Order: sequence, then structure tokens, then C-alpha cells
Amino acid sequence: MTSRASGPDGVAGWGAMPTGAGEFRLRPVRLPADLERLAGWMNDPETAAFWELAGPAATTERHVRAQLDGDGRSLPCLGLLDGTPMSYWEIYRADLDPLAAHYPARPHDTGLHLLLGPADSRGRGLGAALLAALADRILRVRPRCGRVVAEPDVRNVRSVRAFERAGFSRAAELDLPDKRAALMVRDRDRDRRPDRRSVGPGPVTRPRPTTA
Repeated sequence: MTSRASGPDGVAGWGAMPTGAGEFRLRPVRLPADLERLAGWMNDPETAAFWELAGPAATTERHVRAQLDGDGRSLPCLGLLDGTPMSYWEIYRADLDPLAAHYPARPHDTGLHLLLGPADSRGRGLGAALLAALADRILRVRPRCGRVVAEPDVRNVRSVRAFERAGFSRAAELDLPDKRAALMVRDRDRDRRPDRRSVGPGPVTRPRPTTA
């Protein structure tokens, strides 16, 4: 059993992350207060195709509650842009996750799952901007973490592109129990390269959330 100290606790104290789309921050999911919003996002057909949590709110609640009541290695969060909830995140210790059996994990690898909620925020580059800001913040506040990783479904081309634009490299393809995934890696060493470029969402009309 892993102690909660091993996971990504303290997210609420990570502070605001400036992006070209506005001020972004995370807060842990609160049940039952956030359930209706999350279940609505999970029932969006585009989201449901990859998250597979469509159905009654109890389906989403079980998924989130298992993390909230677990050992702390995975933390479900709401992403707020300029104070408005618009995305769902899972931040987890990838080296302590079943994922670690499928790639050469390193101690303190931190994993990300992202769902951009309202459909009209997708396809606008917002996912890449938020991913870049959050990866930067994780590497800053978790000094023992050398890499941020993700494993989107290879069919989710929009998500894979968002990770690439956020500075992640496509390291491999993995056959996971529920999908074939692209292993996306953002390495701390990338920050030392002189050609590093910032990622922005491009011209932003008022942000509306995504499934990255």
C-alpha cells in the first residue's frame, strides 16, 4: 500500500498558471458538488468514445470516488480557467500505476489524463496551452519528478497532437489492456535545450473547454 504522501497531493497549492488563454489553476474534485458537471462531460459522445464513462452519474462517481478514497497515487482535479471550471484532470504517479508494467518507468514519473469539458473549446489549441503550463508546474513543484508522461489512445489524434504541441515527445506505442496507446513524454532535460519554444493556443476567443 502506498501512503498518500507518495501521490500528487498539494495540487491546490500549486497556484495559478498563466497561459495565453487566461489564468489556469487546479483544484481537487469535490463530491457530490462536482458530479453533475463531470457526468455531463463524460456523456458527450466525443468524450465517451475514449473515457468510456457514459451513463448515469453513478458511473462517473464510482470512477472518481475510487481515486478520492484510494491510496493517493492518483488525484482527480477540476481545471479552472479564469475561475471557470472547464476541464477534468487525473494526475497520478505513473511509476506506481499499472502503466509502469508497460514502459521503462522511472521513480516519480508523473502521469496526466485530460478531458476538456465543453465541446466548443476543442480544436482551438487550448489543450496544448494547458498541458504545457501544467507540465512546467509539475516539474517545478515536484523536484524528484524527471518526466511527465501520458498515454492517450492512438486513435485520439487530437489529443496526441495537443501533447506534441505542449512539448511532449511520442516515445513509443503501448498495448495496454484497454487500448493501444501513444506514450507521450515530457522530459525535464528538454528545459535545458536552447531551442525551447513556448506553446500558446493561438488567437483565443473566450476559452471554452476540451477533451485534449
